[in-house]
Amino acid sequence: MTAPEPLAGSLEGRLAAVRRLESTALGSRALQRLTGLVVRLLDADAASVSLLGDVETVVGGDGLPSGSLGRQVPLDESLCAVVLDHGPEPLAVPDARRQSGVAGLPPIVDGRVGAFLGVPLVVFDGSPVGALMAWSREPRPWTDSEIALVRQLADSVATELELSALGRELEAHRLRFELAIDAAEIGSFDWDLVTGRLVWDDRLVEIFGYDRATFDETIDAFTARCHPDDRERVLDALRTAVDTCGEYDAEFRVVLPTGETRWVQGRGRALSDDRGVAVRLVGAGFDTTSQRHGDARVARVLEAMNAAFFALDRNWRFSYVNHEAEKLLRRSREELLGGSIWELFPAAVGNDFEKHYRGAVASGRERVFEAYYPAPLDGWYEVRASPSPDGLSIYFLDVTERRVADERSRRSAARLSLVAEVTSALSETLTSGQGEEAALQRVAESVVPVLGDWVIVSLVDEDGRMRDVGSWHRDPGMRRPAARYAELRLAALQPDAPILRAMASGQVRTVDDVGAVVGRTLPPGEVSDVFWQLAPQSAVTLPMSARGRTLGALSIYRSPDRARADEEDVVTARDLADRIALALDNSRLYEQQRRLAEGLQRSLLTAPPQPDHAEIVVRYRPAVEVAEVGGDWYDAFLQPSGATVVVIGDVVGHDTEAAAAMGQLRGMLRGIAYRDGPGPAAVLTELDAAIQGLGMGTMATAAIARVEQTPEERAAGLARLRWSNAGHPPPLLLHEDGRVEELTTPRAELMLGVDPSARRTDSVVTVQRGATLLLYTDGLVEGRDLALDDGIARLCSAVTELAGEPLPVLCDQVIERLRPEGLQDDVALVAIRLHPEDRPRPSEAGPERVPDVIDRR
Repeated sequence: MTAPEPLAGSLEGRLAAVRRLESTALGSRALQRLTGLVVRLLDADAASVSLLGDVETVVGGDGLPSGSLGRQVPLDESLCAVVLDHGPEPLAVPDARRQSGVAGLPPIVDGRVGAFLGVPLVVFDGSPVGALMAWSREPRPWTDSEIALVRQLADSVATELELSALGRELEAHRLRFELAIDAAEIGSFDWDLVTGRLVWDDRLVEIFGYDRATFDETIDAFTARCHPDDRERVLDALRTAVDTCGEYDAEFRVVLPTGETRWVQGRGRALSDDRGVAVRLVGAGFDTTSQRHGDARVARVLEAMNAAFFALDRNWRFSYVNHEAEKLLRRSREELLGGSIWELFPAAVGNDFEKHYRGAVASGRERVFEAYYPAPLDGWYEVRASPSPDGLSIYFLDVTERRVADERSRRSAARLSLVAEVTSALSETLTSGQGEEAALQRVAESVVPVLGDWVIVSLVDEDGRMRDVGSWHRDPGMRRPAARYAELRLAALQPDAPILRAMASGQVRTVDDVGAVVGRTLPPGEVSDVFWQLAPQSAVTLPMSARGRTLGALSIYRSPDRARADEEDVVTARDLADRIALALDNSRLYEQQRRLAEGLQRSLLTAPPQPDHAEIVVRYRPAVEVAEVGGDWYDAFLQPSGATVVVIGDVVGHDTEAAAAMGQLRGMLRGIAYRDGPGPAAVLTELDAAIQGLGMGTMATAAIARVEQTPEERAAGLARLRWSNAGHPPPLLLHEDGRVEELTTPRAELMLGVDPSARRTDSVVTVQRGATLLLYTDGLVEGRDLALDDGIARLCSAVTELAGEPLPVLCDQVIERLRPEGLQDDVALVAIRLHPEDRPRPSEAGPERVPDVIDRR
């Protein structure tokens, strides 16, 4: 914190001012509204107004914990005291926990305040009475515009505190005046114009500083006490009343023998005889000194405060105007006083000003509103109109800067939201496989109306051809013409059209008059007719470029009733165009990589054999969210003896190293398993030893099954499945009767590449011909949204329901049912169905014939 500059005013003056303001400030709706405005405009967690006397008293706020209003805080624990000690300038602390002098205060220690901004509240006599505070729970920076905004609102808070206290004082003054009347403190007089005798009652004698012994009951005694500067004016008023038999009304000063001056209000009426000649003047007089002093004090307050104030009488004429009102209304007192508000400010007629002013007078209730007054004032005003028996009292503030800041903040938030929305829409649409045109149409719909009234998005295909693929208009009735213009415009544009120049140069092009630059160059016919129907005024055209390639363009149009895009709008549009281009380029690169990866993966996986009376179906589906070569594989082949072997495996990892390891493992397993001798367990044991011996450093899961059959089993319509599993999900066996069985062992065996000495075992199950064996990788049954056990249970259920389907249909449907939203991991699947051998070979079985198999148990 910088060295503090002392605030003006003594401690005694500040304490007195706080005591005067405290009772009317607590719980004020105006303070609630102003602190709520601080929270909203600064996006703060809370704001408060505190008065600082012997302790800090919280008198208003927004976002405060329950029970905060009226809470008193010792000075040595008070953030408000820190703000006032800092001096007259705002105190902005972005990280209170790291700020010396405040880090140890309770609000910071207990985590309620991570950053705060405080502005001293200074009332009209210069007394610093408290502070307007805004804070957030987490550290944050405070911008110059935010500090300026809170400073302006602090002036409004100080004015509100003064007005509330002043209103109370005026009410008290009025009460005292009424009590004086009730107590008969008004004196009366009776002047006999024939005899010259002037009779006063005791109250009037006392007011003029006489007693009964010294008052001689003459008009001279009256004039003797009148102030020399007021004497002639008062006597003229008396003569006029007498000459016209009319009313007398004058306020003047009385100089007492002690030298003290009093103000006296005299009112009366002349009474005439039968001839119409005035013979008596009767009336009353009362001491208005205290009222005069109160009015003078009110005038001083009204002149000193930074809020504009004026009063209207019941005929809507200006009866009082303070200095601030002169400045804001841009007229002098001489021009305003006595003039009609509707004549001096004709733009107020028929708008919110007249509506609320007349409404306040008619209802007798205060109206608070914000309204815009056009040139020459050209500003927004926050107005409080309070009716009284004498007319209307109006306090108002120029809030144009605040409204501009609010609008700027709103537009900035809308632009940031637009960038986030477009980024999300691109990601969602492109990754879901809906394609570039669908993604760009969503972009067009998002851009309108934040950046323009109408937009066209152009795309350069991979073959270099440019097309307009998306359009949108804020007016639903103009969307069809906008789409039609997008279909026609590229063929009709001249070579120097803004979009073509933007794409050729890679630079943003702004056009202030689209009709002159583009519309007049279009050939006669439909394209010109549609253009003039759309009638754009200004436009911004931005190339969409990424990694040195131009992928399209974004054309944003605005109508004549909307100002051309400002610098911030263009920057936002530039950011959007760059993001769109990068997303498109990434999508195209991803698609190229995905096709390459999938092609490489499939090239490593050969078509299965189709032995007589046995049908083998394989499936490989790459993940939709990655473009990497995976380690999933399947295999199916015949041993020399004619036995059919099916394999499923999954190398740990998703990269080219995993793919290379997969290719090696698949080749080695084929070489080991092709011999007739080793069973599945022996094959896995030899493969595990090879992984270690060759130093591959690879881990993988695998399951192997071999179909075996003796002549006796063939005659009985049976077959045996000999299988072994190295840490892979359990194969499923769909029996001929529709029952589904998981092929598991009491204890799971280690995956490959962990311990080559691990014991591996074969398991054998005898099945009736017609059974189906299904081997699969974990991508089918496990993912971010699917636990392995749940996935296997779902797979069993799906296979049970699909038991009667042809084998290709069964394989496709289980993938679709378990992963309808898209694969999160690669999936490999191999299934073998053993058709009965006591009937002709089914058409779906392949041309190969399985030779007789010798039982090698």
